Amino acid sequence: MKTTIGKWNIGVGLWVMASFMIYGFVLIYLRDFAPGKEAWIAEYNVSPHFEARLAHVHGNLFSLLNIVFGFLLIKLQVKENQAKWVSGLALTGLLMPLGILSEMYLGLPFYTVLVGGLSMFLATVVLGVAVVQMKQAKDI
Repeated sequence: MKTTIGKWNIGVGLWVMASFMIYGFVLIYLRDFAPGKEAWIAEYNVSPHFEARLAHVHGNLFSLLNIVFGFLLIKLQVKENQAKWVSGLALTGLLMPLGILSEMYLGLPFYTVLVGGLSMFLATVVLGVAVVQMKQAKDI
């Protein structure tokens, strides 16, 4: 049976990655070209500049993980129930970088950062277990 579980991970992963790429270009502009860049550089390793870079890096990493997980879910014969859990947990993992941004810019609590990080960790564990449980030669 061919499944399409994972296609949302690929699509959303690509869109979120593009968004965090644009955010990275903004950070480069602020560091290298913006008026007052010296003040920005002087505060490079302290809040909120550190958090901005942290969100940028994790946004791209978690987007890439969604793309890879989505591709694997489409290509491998992972049990449907496990595939749905991996897909949902990986998408929920995107809350981590979005939570860093919402904490930094909107002053919201850090809970979404924890939920997102834990979700991505669990998606990785569940996918690992699902791949190990697959039948050997026939499913791969």
